[in-house]
Amino acid sequence: MITALAGGVGAARFLTGLVKLVDEKDLSVIVNTGDDIELFGLHISPDLDIVTYTLAGVVDEEKGWGFKGDTFQCLETLKKMGGESWFALGDRDLATHIFRTSLLNRGWKLSEVTAKITGAFGLDVRILPMTDDKFETRIITAEGSVHFEEYFVRNGSRDDVLDVEFFGADTAKPAVGVLEAIMDAELVIVCPSNPVVSIGTILAVDGVRDALRHTEARKVAITPIVAGAPIKGPADKIMWGLGLEVSAFAVAKLYADFLDIFVLDAVDAAEKSRIERLGIEVKVANTLMKSLEDKVALARVVLGN
Repeated sequence: MITALAGGVGAARFLTGLVKLVDEKDLSVIVNTGDDIELFGLHISPDLDIVTYTLAGVVDEEKGWGFKGDTFQCLETLKKMGGESWFALGDRDLATHIFRTSLLNRGWKLSEVTAKITGAFGLDVRILPMTDDKFETRIITAEGSVHFEEYFVRNGSRDDVLDVEFFGADTAKPAVGVLEAIMDAELVIVCPSNPVVSIGTILAVDGVRDALRHTEARKVAITPIVAGAPIKGPADKIMWGLGLEVSAFAVAKLYADFLDIFVLDAVDAAEKSRIERLGIEVKVANTLMKSLEDKVALARVVLGN
């Protein structure tokens, strides 16, 4: 059994390569829900949806999120009425959020709703939200505290980051199946996602980090930082704002208490010895997934094939 910890686009792209090599039924994916946000009365789970749409083969590959070929007539009409339109919700995408919200309002847990949605897309992969409880990632800037999606999407990550807060981290419990997926795994993969606001959120949920320390699984992480910059997203601004070096080494150090192997991009091979001094084995590979062949090749490295 394989368990992956995942954020959004980068993780989803890696997972498309992984499922070419392993049976979907043997894969569980624990997904960040710190980005979840309510808009227009709807519960939106960006990372859960990105992973689901990507593995189902319906994602807009150019953007990395939403449905390919989707239309935005509902959003355009809302904009005419004076509604906010900064978060691009396509018409087909809205169906997912309406369905999720209706079930949550009837008392379903987010993990139960997620299983229903992934089943509807014909997936055998077990996709698990990190928690069923309220958890919200907020970014502190000079202008104050904003939800991560407001910082990233609405504000275009333009403001300097002063701090990051995880609202709900003190009370959030792992969703059913999360700890078991880690403890029962033979391999745990930390996908190439933002180490603070994608993987860091998962690690902040009660019991998750401890489970990673104690599982007998081999634990492998893939760098999301290449040549001192993130492949996608504002990881550099967030890491810099928290006083962290923006490097693959800094990412490895954040995971050093539980990690066995770190996959480093070839352009950063010079960092290999520094990471090894953390007590972590290092594999050097191409981590830039520009094609399906790249994704499969990276998955082979992670699997040890």
